[in-house]
Amino acid sequence: MSIRIEHITKSYGAQVAVNDISFEAKAGQITGFLGPNGAGKSTTMKMITGFLAPDAGEIWVDGVAVLKEPIAAKRKIGYLPESNALYYDMYVREYLRFTAAAHGMAKDKSAAEAALQRVGLLPEAHKKIGQLSKGYKQRVGIAAAIIHDPAVVILDEPTSGLDPNQIVDIRQMICELGKNKTVLLSTHIMQEVEAICDSVIIINKGNIVANDRLDHLTASQHQSLRVGFEEALETQWLQRLAGVDNVVRINTHTWELQGSDVDTIRRQVLQLAQTENLNITSIQKTGGSLEHIFRSLTVTVDTVN
Repeated sequence: MSIRIEHITKSYGAQVAVNDISFEAKAGQITGFLGPNGAGKSTTMKMITGFLAPDAGEIWVDGVAVLKEPIAAKRKIGYLPESNALYYDMYVREYLRFTAAAHGMAKDKSAAEAALQRVGLLPEAHKKIGQLSKGYKQRVGIAAAIIHDPAVVILDEPTSGLDPNQIVDIRQMICELGKNKTVLLSTHIMQEVEAICDSVIIINKGNIVANDRLDHLTASQHQSLRVGFEEALETQWLQRLAGVDNVVRINTHTWELQGSDVDTIRRQVLQLAQTENLNITSIQKTGGSLEHIFRSLTVTVDTVN
C-alpha cells in the first residue's frame, strides 16, 4: 500500500508544471505534500488519481500502474479535492449510499453506515448536505473518499476554512486513517503537518526540493537569528561577528544571521549595537521549524556569503 512515482513530467504549453519528479509515500504513514501556490501540487495529485495523464514517467498506486490499469488504480484511491464538490440537495445518508453504488456496492448499505460512524456523521445523516456547516461538509467528503476502504487516501486542503475545533476533529480522523493506509496530505498549514505527518515532501516550481522524514528534516536545520536595525548597515559589519557563517538580507533593515551557536551571535549583535550606537528594532531566533524550512526552500532572498 503505497504511492510511487518515477520521473513524471507535465507541461501546459511552454510552462513546465511538474519537472521529472520521483518520490514514494509509504503505507501506514501520513506524508505532507507541501509547496507554494503554483508549485505543481495539484497537478501531481491529479496525475496520481488519474484525472491527468503525465507527459512522461510512471505512477503506481498500491502496486497498480495508473497509466496501464487506470480503473483498477482508481479503486484503490480515496480522494478529497480542495473544492469538495457535493450535491447539496441530497441527504447525507442518501449521498453516501449513492457514492457506495458508484463503487459497485449498491446492495451493501452497511458501507454507508460504517462511513457515517467512522467520521462522526450519524447525528447529521438525516440532514441535507447544504444544511451542514463547512466542518461537517468536509466530513461528508472524507466519508465519500473512504467508503470503499481504499488503500490510499489523498487529501487536498482538508481543514481549509474550518474553525479550531473542527480542525482538531478532522486531524484526528486523518491520524486514524494514517494508521493502516497511505495518506498524502496537501496543506498550507505548517502546524498541521508538524502535528500529524510522519514525512514531508516539498515541491517548488515543479521540482522536489525536500523529501525526508519530518524529524530528520527539522533536526538537520540550524537555528538563526533575525535582527532588525533602525539604521541601514553594511553587510561587512555583520559578517565580522564571531559565530556568523552566513548573512541573509531580508530587506533594507532586517538581516538573518546563520551559524551553529545562535546565543553567541546574539551576544555579538548586542555588543555591536552598543559599540556602534545602533538601534535594534527586533531580534528573534528562527529556524528549526517546518515553516522556516519551507520558506528557506521556496522563497528567494538576497544571500551574501
